[in-house]
Amino acid sequence: MPYEPPPELAALSLSEIAERIAERKLPPVSQWQPQVRGDSHMRIAADGRWYHEGGEIRRPAMVRAFASLLRREDDSSHWLVTPGQMLSIEVEDAPLIAIDLKREGRDIAFRINTDDLVIAGPDHPIVSRGDPETPALYVSVRDGIEARLDRSTYAQLIEIALEQSDGTGDAVPEDLAVTSGGTRFALLPA
Repeated sequence: MPYEPPPELAALSLSEIAERIAERKLPPVSQWQPQVRGDSHMRIAADGRWYHEGGEIRRPAMVRAFASLLRREDDSSHWLVTPGQMLSIEVEDAPLIAIDLKREGRDIAFRINTDDLVIAGPDHPIVSRGDPETPALYVSVRDGIEARLDRSTYAQLIEIALEQSDGTGDAVPEDLAVTSGGTRFALLPA
């Protein structure tokens, strides 16, 4: 069956996004505990590009397939996991990039560079790291894997936070935050 990317995020309602998320069948990598471990000789650059033995993986279908097998352990190491083996993978920042967002009411959905869709909330928090001068925003995708918001998506989220804070988008509050899924997320690192 050929891969069909989802329509543009703006064309989907939040309920349609939730349906697409529920329909996506992903491997149960969190349940697999293979004993065989090795090195994948792969690296994910901070800009979201994937490399194998120094050469860039340019086929989006390959990146999507590998991304569906990703898991992050408690020690922050990243692994490609199958039922038979775990292969380490070097990740410079976050393995995925959030490339678009849609707000509907008080909820925010993200599109990831692998065409995954995520609705921010308690199970998929938005996290701010860095310092107030150079913050970086991430959204939790699955199995400990995060997506860093690209510049455009970051700017869209800040605009939403400004609108939610004073209604006009003019003031920059010290507690800049957004709400999604009934949860408030600070956008400036503590």
